[in-house]
Amino acid sequence: MTIEHAPLPYPLDGLAPHISERTMSFHYGRHHAGYVASVNNTIAGTAFENASLEDIVAAADVPSALFNCSAQAWNHAFYWDSMSPGSVEAPTGELLAALERSFGSLDAFNTEFAAAAVGNFASGWTWLVSGADGLQIVNTDDADTPLRHGQRALLTIDVWEHAYYLDYQNARPAYVDAFIEHLINWEFASANFAAGS
Repeated sequence: MTIEHAPLPYPLDGLAPHISERTMSFHYGRHHAGYVASVNNTIAGTAFENASLEDIVAAADVPSALFNCSAQAWNHAFYWDSMSPGSVEAPTGELLAALERSFGSLDAFNTEFAAAAVGNFASGWTWLVSGADGLQIVNTDDADTPLRHGQRALLTIDVWEHAYYLDYQNARPAYVDAFIEHLINWEFASANFAAGS
């Protein structure tokens, strides 16, 4: 099966002014597309040829080019879905209750998530995940992903510089604040949480 470079769930300019169309054209149109193309080139004629992207990420050797490209393809697709144009609606229901149990309040979660994302020294990702110990904020380096660690990802922010440098230069805190204040897709996170309940 060919791994798909799925269409964005909004137009390229849908996240503006917080993430510009220019950034999206490079990030989605080149970086993400390049990872997908690399996966398809690498799996052609191999045992992975008919595997799903999730199965490839789970089974690929680490480290390897196949893992790096497949995990980055999956991480990016998840990142696009973690954002939504327009104002952020606060989480409700079971997810809000779980956030309050794990972090004390939504504000406390926002503070901890921002600190983790800003403090993630490596190129990588900051995630809200659900696991045996409830909700957690975890950082992963490079292409690493919760799929490899028995955790259910609920949402993520990409903290590789290419995700924000054209818009924010080296001001990662401003990018993280914009993500938290204006872009989180709590409906997506809630659906992921419900799927694991």
